[in-house]
Amino acid sequence: MKEKLLFIILFAFIAPQILAQNEFELKGKIVSQSTNLEGINVINQTKSIGTATSRGGYFTIRASVNDTVIFSAVHLKAYLHIVKEEDKEKELFFVPMEALLTELEEVTLTKYQNITPEALGIIPKGMKKFTPAERRLASTGDFKWYSPLLIPVGGMSVDGLINAISGRTAMRKKELAVERNEILLENIKLDFDEEFITSKLKIPEDYVEGFYFYILDEAEFLRPYKAKNKTMTEFVLSKLASQYLELQKLNEDE
Repeated sequence: MKEKLLFIILFAFIAPQILAQNEFELKGKIVSQSTNLEGINVINQTKSIGTATSRGGYFTIRASVNDTVIFSAVHLKAYLHIVKEEDKEKELFFVPMEALLTELEEVTLTKYQNITPEALGIIPKGMKKFTPAERRLASTGDFKWYSPLLIPVGGMSVDGLINAISGRTAMRKKELAVERNEILLENIKLDFDEEFITSKLKIPEDYVEGFYFYILDEAEFLRPYKAKNKTMTEFVLSKLASQYLELQKLNEDE
């Protein structure tokens, strides 16, 4: 029984190392007649992970032999590559992509809600899309304790345990919370711009930014807003605007 337990423990630490050896960083560069090579989607369909090219068309993504990697962009013809053993030895993997459209020096973009990366075929339908903070948190291997019986099948993440002890995971979670608040604030500003706040809610121009942060922490506002109940949201905004102005008046009197 002791020997069996020892084998399980050893396997738990050795198995991740074996799996890690099969993975490698596929580093490459997009080659195309197009001069716009930044922001091209690079998706490892096998592992359901993705990234985007940096300026000049450079990218790095985790891969294993026989993984399917898809490269796509609106202005380029999609390219599919099956990772080969020899790709592991290449310092830089070149990806040829044909231009689909004649590029214009200036274009005007109109926001259409029904046009999404999924609808355009840029990313597979239903694939999880990660924000930068979510990707950073995922890279730490967010540690969770599981039953020892699950150790042989990857129930314990060694990297996740180390990051949890060092505090790196906690830091990444705080970064994610800040990012989500920033995204939420930007969406609120788009839906209720400064003109709406000043003309409809009668908030003085100097107090508009403060009012945005005031409602950002109000559950009474966030519930109908996230439920896309416009009528209730505007009703609550009017109520909160009155409360906010009262607070400002009290602060000025002091």
